[in-house]
Amino acid sequence: MKEIPKIKLELTANDKVLEIVGWISLFAIWSLTIVNYNSLPDIIPIHYNAAGEADGFGGKANILTLPLISTILFVGLTILNKFPHILNYPTIITKENAQRQYTIATKLIRYLKFIIVITVGFISFRTIQNAHGKADGLGSWFTPLFLVLVLFPLLIFIVKSVNERRE
Repeated sequence: MKEIPKIKLELTANDKVLEIVGWISLFAIWSLTIVNYNSLPDIIPIHYNAAGEADGFGGKANILTLPLISTILFVGLTILNKFPHILNYPTIITKENAQRQYTIATKLIRYLKFIIVITVGFISFRTIQNAHGKADGLGSWFTPLFLVLVLFPLLIFIVKSVNERRE
């Protein structure tokens, strides 16, 4: 079995901006949740169906799970992104293609981290609005948009990675 190359990647300016905006967004979710916590009613929406309608309710302390999950995923993916050689790729990683494959994969993870934080932030915001009677659900457009925001970059990653193999 071949040794998988280990390369330390340098962040581009765009990578740094996305990282900073991601951390700021994570802080904003926590701030939004903490600032609004005391004003929430005792029972709030805690689950939404695919149509974006609230279909599960629970205590207001459940609102804290949203920023907590977002933080765990964001930090976990940030750590994982420092070790691109342990990820799975649709092509064999060699010394010749490692730099490009790792760059594609880490950009994908960085983008997905950001999408997760923004999505959880939106769900937190809408849950607070729903709890106060200012909104009704997430909106019917939420699920299709979320799927496009996640699946389209994955498709691009696979195409780029496979095309890189051919070059």
